[in-house]
Amino acid sequence: MNDRKGFLTPALGVRATPYIKRLSAQWLFSVIEHILNLCCRPSLPAETIYKPAASTVQNAGVTYTCIGVMLTIISATPSPYARMNRIALLEKGIPFELKNEVPWHESETKTPLYNPLEKLPILLFDDGREPVYDSAQIQEYIVQKFADKSPRLVTGDLDTDLKARQIQTLCEGLMDAFVLLFFEMKRDEDKQSKPWLDRQNRKIDGALKALNELAKSRKEGSDYLLADVMTIADIAVVCAVGQVDFAGIRQGWQDKYPGLTAYWKELDARKNFADTKPVMFDLKHDTVV
Repeated sequence: MNDRKGFLTPALGVRATPYIKRLSAQWLFSVIEHILNLCCRPSLPAETIYKPAASTVQNAGVTYTCIGVMLTIISATPSPYARMNRIALLEKGIPFELKNEVPWHESETKTPLYNPLEKLPILLFDDGREPVYDSAQIQEYIVQKFADKSPRLVTGDLDTDLKARQIQTLCEGLMDAFVLLFFEMKRDEDKQSKPWLDRQNRKIDGALKALNELAKSRKEGSDYLLADVMTIADIAVVCAVGQVDFAGIRQGWQDKYPGLTAYWKELDARKNFADTKPVMFDLKHDTVV
């Protein structure tokens, strides 16, 4: 019940005088200030974020103590797609848990639980939100979500960043062609499709040629393709070319594409790239072809 001098405080059963009003306002402001201090406190080091307090995760030989949401990457050990996401997280210093599996082994894989396309990689969250799948989508999430973590992996320039994403698409196309070629070649020779094999080989050769031209056209003295900083394009190229080299599908490619070779070797030797190099799994071919 109100009057002109104040209002009745039901919890206290007394009239709220101007003095009580001032106290209430001061209390409210103190609560707001406390909340703002919590939200706007200085950023914690990368090794202390994104997992509940007192929990730890080990990745690439480093143990992190984290608070908040924990990220998990479901990968396969030879996957160049997941390697792109792993490198991006490592470069930004974002802790994550890595779980490897073979998505082709139907009795063992958990992939269909999270991706109806049964493809890797998949990004999981421990707070119940929906998973993110497709390496490009995951990469975009990393770039946008952790934009305040260096390196940004984009330049901020619309045209340059569009070019970076286009290079990433080119690299994923190269990797797709390799996968299609790999499994077609696992068939008995009389069951293989020569036009199909020729098409995948043209994709691989065309992509390598284009990437070699990009590497040769870099700014003089720069280690990177599009700027003086690393972008998602650099990560994608190293992963795609690394898969070609790992699988041995293009003998002599390093001599044929010296510009690309020099660029790739320099980045691939860095710690976060070296720690994520592909390792072949034990694939039961009869379950695939």
